[in-house]
Amino acid sequence: MLRCEEQLVELEGRFRRQEVDTRGFARGIHRLWSALTEEHVATAFDRSPFLTGIRQVCDDIRSRGEHSMVVSMSPDFYARLLLRFGFDEVVASRFPPLPFASPVVADDILTPRDKVDIVERARLSRGLAPDACVAYGDSMSDAPLFEHLAATVAVNGDERITGLAAVHYTGASLVDAYALARASLGGTA
Repeated sequence: MLRCEEQLVELEGRFRRQEVDTRGFARGIHRLWSALTEEHVATAFDRSPFLTGIRQVCDDIRSRGEHSMVVSMSPDFYARLLLRFGFDEVVASRFPPLPFASPVVADDILTPRDKVDIVERARLSRGLAPDACVAYGDSMSDAPLFEHLAATVAVNGDERITGLAAVHYTGASLVDAYALARASLGGTA
């Protein structure tokens, strides 16, 4: 595809070590992926390893009259493909159209703190109490949200996010994670 795996791995390492923030990371992938096309993105998405049972969980959430939302710092051109699984809404970092003809706009790139603000706006617009919201996450970018909400589920999370979570699951099935969360959080999951 783009033959930049080594540089991407190094950039991801710098991000994990907090040597670059989300906006610096976005500028880095923008440079690495200057020739990226919608076809590349579709191929990468189709080859991505996802948990099993995502659609089943989304269907169950919808059948309960509830709303599913993904908030991701990932590029919107990739994250919006998650709608295929049945999520009601996806909010992600906004990148310029592919192939990139313009630079990344810093304010369009989400930060971990933005996750809290986005969820709060969605919660308030639906008239929901904070305890009616459940956050699932896997990395430290979810820490502000996990510190903000009580009902939190770490799914294949690192030890830092697992330590913040009310419930944690390790495995390959979102159905199993969802069932564990519903049982552990009193039916709210």
